[in-house]
Amino acid sequence: MLELENICWSTPEGVPILKDLSLRIEDTGLAVVTGPNGGGKTTLARIIAGLISPDRGTILLDGVDITALDVTQRARLGISYAFQQPVRFKGITVRDLLELGSGRPIDEAQVCNLLSKVGLCARDYKDREVNASLSGGEIKRIEIASVLARSSKLVIFDEPEAGIDLWSFNGLIEAFEEMKRERKASQLIISHQERILQVADRIIVVENGSVVKDGSRDEVLPSLATFSPCPMGRDAVTGVRL
Repeated sequence: MLELENICWSTPEGVPILKDLSLRIEDTGLAVVTGPNGGGKTTLARIIAGLISPDRGTILLDGVDITALDVTQRARLGISYAFQQPVRFKGITVRDLLELGSGRPIDEAQVCNLLSKVGLCARDYKDREVNASLSGGEIKRIEIASVLARSSKLVIFDEPEAGIDLWSFNGLIEAFEEMKRERKASQLIISHQERILQVADRIIVVENGSVVKDGSRDEVLPSLATFSPCPMGRDAVTGVRL
């Protein structure tokens, strides 16, 4: 179980983004964090993953304080994170990346299965380098496949629908549902996408740096308005991605 207690974080310019936020993520199930852009959703995901540190507050994993641990240390404990804008790796193939994610060699059937879940053909992609020759949508799908390859306690997806066509998106939804059925890990997804909200077990609404709603899909979804993301996922005033 992941627990966040009284988390606060401000930009280097002093703009408060997360304000005394507390949250508990259970060991299984699919939770979606939604809300208007600039509310702190991506900041929350990055703090959980260890990419940034809170100014104040405590993060516990199975009762152990991990607040001071970095992203690599948290990954070893079972927290996986898929970026909004994945990084590229010159000289590393798609198969290499999937095996790095898995932590062991994987066979052709596993490569094909992982890539098909995100709408890619293994024959066309397994030996390609993860570099600038891949489009933004392709690199996003490959990163999600590498996250699916891992044995994780908690998997964080930051707007996984970005850059993915409808056919591939439907496959991604099936992958989320499969993870939920197999109860391999809890999933925390940052998203505005209605189809993702509809498969959630739990919906958490973050607005102005705080949790304003938190409950089951049936409790929260009917009350949600449509949130309009601002350009590039950045705060309209500060320009900081949140």
